[in-house]
Amino acid sequence: MNNTTLREIVSSPELHVKWINTLSFLENCGAKKIMRAYHPLNVNEVILKHAAEEARHAYFMKRQIAKVDRGACETYSLKSLLAPIETLHYLQQLDVETSRIVKEEMGLSAYDLRYLSYLLVTYAIELRADELYPKYQTALEKSGSPVSVIAIIKEEENHLLEMQKMLQEFDPNWKVLAEKIVAIETDLNDRWCQKIQEQVQQLTGNPELSVN
Repeated sequence: MNNTTLREIVSSPELHVKWINTLSFLENCGAKKIMRAYHPLNVNEVILKHAAEEARHAYFMKRQIAKVDRGACETYSLKSLLAPIETLHYLQQLDVETSRIVKEEMGLSAYDLRYLSYLLVTYAIELRADELYPKYQTALEKSGSPVSVIAIIKEEENHLLEMQKMLQEFDPNWKVLAEKIVAIETDLNDRWCQKIQEQVQQLTGNPELSVN
């Protein structure tokens, strides 16, 4: 997401609450996907912590909405999200493509397939969060917004380190496969950002939203 778009979003209460709600939705999707990747018995503390923190992030972002417009975006209805179609399918498409690649290139199935897909998808998403949340926090601070995502930034940084360690333990050559997943996520993110920029431009009329 470029800085100009983030500034426009933060400066508009109507856009800002939808943006926060969109981030909350994606965090909630992440929490649910982690839980679906669980082995019925072989669940370690790191996975439990990650699922719990992603769910808490979704709740935390929901609570931030009240700082902008109390009572707005009570659910994840399509009209309360930015780029709703792209948002709905973002993680789902990444998960499907990752599972396909893991199955074709690693020959895995059942739990091993779900587990490695979880690690790779989470790694790609944490890389994105590591870029997006600090840029968003900067826009918040420059605008004097009461919203803050500093707490999330610190936890996402830890998640990324944990994913790297778990991937290394699963397969020392994990970076080769991870590069392909990151490329897929980058394409999905580009399309998601473009739709959001179009939506923001329609409301604000700002012609500079393509500027980084």
